Amino acid sequence: MTSASRPPSPRSSTGWSSRTGTRSVPPRAMTKRRRRKRSRGPGSQTMNRNDKNPELRSDVSLGPAIALLELCSIARGVEVADAILWESEIELLTATPVQPGKYVMIFTGSVEDLESAMGRGVALAGGDLVDQLLIQNIDAQVELGLRREGHINGQIDALGVVETTTVASSILSADAALKRATVDLLELRIANGLGGKSYYTLTGEVSDVRSSVEAGARVAEERGHLAREVVIPRPHPDLVRHL
Repeated sequence: MTSASRPPSPRSSTGWSSRTGTRSVPPRAMTKRRRRKRSRGPGSQTMNRNDKNPELRSDVSLGPAIALLELCSIARGVEVADAILWESEIELLTATPVQPGKYVMIFTGSVEDLESAMGRGVALAGGDLVDQLLIQNIDAQVELGLRREGHINGQIDALGVVETTTVASSILSADAALKRATVDLLELRIANGLGGKSYYTLTGEVSDVRSSVEAGARVAEERGHLAREVVIPRPHPDLVRHL
């Protein structure tokens, strides 16, 4: 679903304001850190979040945790998703094919129920399993990036980019990066239009971006799915327009 087919409300349930471009921090994120304010100036840009990710259900809010299974077979993926839903008390956020012929399913619910569902799903997936994740208390910005909601108005400072070869590792990496330092998530792209790769971009003070990228890249590298990571201390204004 594109942004044209779903006009933004003055203030969405996720806390983003289409009039002001600001965000009300969800309760679970308020104790973590205070986002630094960004002043608008001649070099300011409006960063709109992408609309190319698989669509997450808008009628289901995230529970205490999310889980994801990523398979290399679409047929097996459909079978696994069906089996999990028959046996588990969890909510399905999305289940869809992604490039290049993989299948991704994302669930939310209690940690205990998700652990049970993941065990069942991994067993059924067998050799078709590509990657998986289970995250408790996912960072609020990751959820917004996945849902493709909101935008950031402000000065783009240092730029960090982390590229992975799987969807699961990109989400885990982004969550770790955002929890490491005070940075803003510009975009989180998963699989579609990328030949199966995923990536995310961050901005903030140079030291914060370096720290966040290092933390995120380490997570992806430990899982064997890091493609590349870069930090650009001062991106060229012409490049910023195309981010």
